[in-house]
Amino acid sequence: MAHSFHVSQSHAHLKWNNRLAPVLRVPSGTEVTFDLKDASNDQIRPDNASTALAAFDFSQTDPAFGPVFVEGAEPGDILQVDILSLTTGDFGWTALFDGFGLLADEYPPEAHEQNLKIWDLRPSALVPSITGPSGPSRAVFKPGITVPVRPFLGIMGIAPAEDGELSVIPPYALSGGNIDTRYLNQGATVRFAVQVPGALFSCGDGHAAQGDGEVCGTAIETPMKARLRLSIIKKETSQSDASSSSSSSNGGKQWMELHCLHYITPPRGGGEVAEDDLKGTYAALGIHADPREAARMALRGLVDWLMKRKGLDRVEAYMLASVAASLRMTEAVDMPNYAVSCSIPLATFAD
Repeated sequence: MAHSFHVSQSHAHLKWNNRLAPVLRVPSGTEVTFDLKDASNDQIRPDNASTALAAFDFSQTDPAFGPVFVEGAEPGDILQVDILSLTTGDFGWTALFDGFGLLADEYPPEAHEQNLKIWDLRPSALVPSITGPSGPSRAVFKPGITVPVRPFLGIMGIAPAEDGELSVIPPYALSGGNIDTRYLNQGATVRFAVQVPGALFSCGDGHAAQGDGEVCGTAIETPMKARLRLSIIKKETSQSDASSSSSSSNGGKQWMELHCLHYITPPRGGGEVAEDDLKGTYAALGIHADPREAARMALRGLVDWLMKRKGLDRVEAYMLASVAASLRMTEAVDMPNYAVSCSIPLATFAD
């Protein structure tokens, strides 16, 4: 029987730091199960909803769980994280916090019950998909208003090259972290440029659902169990090895150095999406304090992929991005940085 690797709720950290001791050491290709507290660090529960915000300690929010040392990972390599399964808790919450959110100055700061919504995520409380049996179940916001449940991890990141402690609240261009990108559901793949030996991967901040931008500052925050596969793509990997050790959308054309995060989303069925999304998408994620520069970073990342993986020249790649790719502000509230994705449907390509 294969060895089981598990990161528990006790393996939390509240800062990024490349000197954190790993809680696990695993070989490349290992599946790891993460048992995650919600973004409040268990401060918000259905049984304390009336008092939770008044007593809330913001310094304890957004715990990341790990880090996991992946054997053989060195700076210059790529850490590939395959999202195998995501299971929400029985409840979730959405809240307004003083000074947090895109319209924070327009909403009252009082920490009263109206600023907290508790969601019932028990299977018996969800309503069926409106797109057919293979579509997502829906959580009830209030009578007559429902939201599709599409779980993802708000936090996925690796240790930064920079020494010292970094906040877990904003995302970072190379090491990721609180990227809050709602397309990273079960079946998706995320790739990071390794910054330190072992990569030191952590995750957390389970979300049952979120819109692009997470505009009020929170999603449907929920405890989560995540099963992930952590694999290393070595910089010296040959063309044939690169094709076989990663997703088919990798193409195997030539080695591609990452200057931002890249991700692949799976196909969606159930009649819930347009034809262009039926094969999934490839995307680059730009993260920067200037949202325009974040968009430029994401676009450069996608153009680079089109050149290295699809054999286009620089002009062709730029043109194709303009007519087939989409820019989305996936995270707009985790100051000081914004996250913008540039994605292209894989249905664009015959192979």
